[in-house]
Amino acid sequence: MSPLAIGGLGILAMLVLLALRMPVGITLVVVGTLGFAAVSGWQGALGLLGASPFQHSFNYDLSVIPLFVLMGNLAMISGMSGDAYMAGQRWVGHWRGGLASATVVACAVFAAVSGSSVASAATMSSVALPEMRKRDYDPRLATGCVAAGGTLGILIPPSTGFVVYALLTEESIGRLFLAGVIPGLLLTALFVATIWLVTWFRPAMGPSVPKASFAERIQALRQVGALLVIVIVVLGGIYVGVFTPTEAAAVGALLTMLLGIWRRKLTPANFFAALLQTTRTTAFVFLILIGAHLFSPFLAVSQIPSTISSVISSLDVPREAILVLLMVLYIVLGTFLEGFAMMVLTLPIVFPVITSLGYDPIWFGVVMVIVLEMGLISPPVGVNVFVVKGFAEDVPMRDIFAGILPFWGAMLVCLLLLVLFPQLALFLPDTMIN
Repeated sequence: MSPLAIGGLGILAMLVLLALRMPVGITLVVVGTLGFAAVSGWQGALGLLGASPFQHSFNYDLSVIPLFVLMGNLAMISGMSGDAYMAGQRWVGHWRGGLASATVVACAVFAAVSGSSVASAATMSSVALPEMRKRDYDPRLATGCVAAGGTLGILIPPSTGFVVYALLTEESIGRLFLAGVIPGLLLTALFVATIWLVTWFRPAMGPSVPKASFAERIQALRQVGALLVIVIVVLGGIYVGVFTPTEAAAVGALLTMLLGIWRRKLTPANFFAALLQTTRTTAFVFLILIGAHLFSPFLAVSQIPSTISSVISSLDVPREAILVLLMVLYIVLGTFLEGFAMMVLTLPIVFPVITSLGYDPIWFGVVMVIVLEMGLISPPVGVNVFVVKGFAEDVPMRDIFAGILPFWGAMLVCLLLLVLFPQLALFLPDTMIN
């Protein structure tokens, strides 16, 4: 049997195992090892299985993952999400749909320390949904803005999505973090504009609240000031070359821990709980990455990536058409595949195509993360939707998905702008100080 045929069977077997609910990391390990053995023999496969997990687990760059995850867990304990929401509410709550806009702004701010869409959605659901219910917000708008706003957690750095992309493609984590800043702010603005348009046509969906006094606004900014300082120190340190991403993660985790102690919200019990949650999340990500580094060699020896890249490069069609086709494919895959799984499974095949077409890999990383965000709120998987549903049990799933549709459209607009103006993603990385 030819290597291409074995590769095709391996991919089919992987899809079957995923459909049977086998964990993504285990699926990649099993298929990668058996497939490599079928093409290159058991001696090479067992050698790869013995060396790869150790080699990639001890990669120094991977330490950025537990540090940023810990930073996000400590931020939740410190009450930063509530401070961010209160600041947004007092500054924009009096607008039509203002509480929904405040929720999106708070999600963006909290995303800058959490790095996780699920964590952002869960935290803001507990903070924002009760307040919007109290003000008679339409459940579709209330749940939709939380689910969509939570996706900013993997676009606005620090982002675990960018870390995984960087490790799989050997790109710079620091450059990817900086590349996500402007698109993250742009998408936040588009979400707010979407809320404004929805409530312009249907004012009853998002009634305004009394305008806060100037003194109340300043007080809210003071409360969220410590969070903004941490964000500026972490991202600013990477931009000016003071920190590597790993050092920035360590500094951010330390500052967040000190803030929790200063606010007297960090106790031995919840600190241990934060460490335990960090360990669980890190183990989940590490298992996927180990599986990816076993699956990628199998794909390489099967010659599938090089064959597909050669075929696509030889097509007499504009490269923009191929890019659109790939994005449509990712959007469709996002409806039934978890984001990290989709990235790990497809990048070994898609990345050589993107580079052969002359696209900037840093720019494509931002595009891919936005497409992953779209998958987080797309039926039937829509992880963020199920997170929000857990806090809004009385709201039917169809209403939550209906509330998400306008925000999904905003993401499409953001993708279009990135395709037309790549410098939106590349300006900060290209001007960073090495």
